[in-house]
Amino acid sequence: MTDHVAPTEEMHPLSSDVELHVLRWEPPRSIGATRRTWMLTHGLASNARLWDGVAHRLAALGHRVVTVDQRGHGRSSKPDDGYGVDNCADDLALLIDVLELERPAVAGQSWGGNVVLELGHRHPASVDQVACIDGGFIDLRARFPDWDDCVEALAPPRLAGTPIETIRTWLERSAADWPEQGRAGTMANFELLTDGTAAPWLTFDRHLLVLRGLWEHTPSVVFPEVRVPTLLVAADTGDVAWSESKHRAVDEALDLLPRGRAVWFSPAHHDVHAQQPAKVAALLHDASTDPEFYTDTTPMETTT
Repeated sequence: MTDHVAPTEEMHPLSSDVELHVLRWEPPRSIGATRRTWMLTHGLASNARLWDGVAHRLAALGHRVVTVDQRGHGRSSKPDDGYGVDNCADDLALLIDVLELERPAVAGQSWGGNVVLELGHRHPASVDQVACIDGGFIDLRARFPDWDDCVEALAPPRLAGTPIETIRTWLERSAADWPEQGRAGTMANFELLTDGTAAPWLTFDRHLLVLRGLWEHTPSVVFPEVRVPTLLVAADTGDVAWSESKHRAVDEALDLLPRGRAVWFSPAHHDVHAQQPAKVAALLHDASTDPEFYTDTTPMETTT
């Protein structure tokens, strides 16, 4: 990828009593900002740097790009409450106003997909469209009617105190087919301490608060009321049972969304934006520049 641009880092206090860390990516001067701005946000326990590969490619195509650490994550402030999907969607709407962005297109991955779906639902005048990257259709309560069962199945491992080199080795093995930017972005999920250990930026207790907020979110209720175009990007991870369940969820979402489209990546990691940034960037570019993009509702598949 040529014409690489480096981001600038900023902190922005919001009236919701949080301060969000953002990275701004500007197009090269030779191109200029000729395309719609994209705001990109991450999934549960992740951070903005997993979008680096997508962001610099979109910037090189003429898009201004803002990547965001949501509350509790990365370098953003870490309140002890307010982790409902609706609260986080409102944070993004406030950030759009503070940054004076003119109806950006917004993408979120996994839990972040549910957040940007809710953003499009609650604040349709603030965004041009939303893209849900292997998320947006997550309905935990359908899978775990009881909250305690959800916690038992999905509570994160307690990683604080893990040696940094142990995490690096794990990444080299588990993300061997990822570009270096993707692995570096995953390392940015952790605060690297002077004693040689790492700790997740999102603490265990706050992780459970975010998980509870996601469990309480029911996207099927939201879909019919989303008035902005909605792109669902689904990753076929190779798990047959899980992929079949995901296909059903995506099909049901498309039936309910007033204006939606689905694109499948197969095979792909759940963090497909970090694993396949060139293809994800090209897709988001097309979604925001092709006036006919949302007229074709036939699910499309992208293969590696």
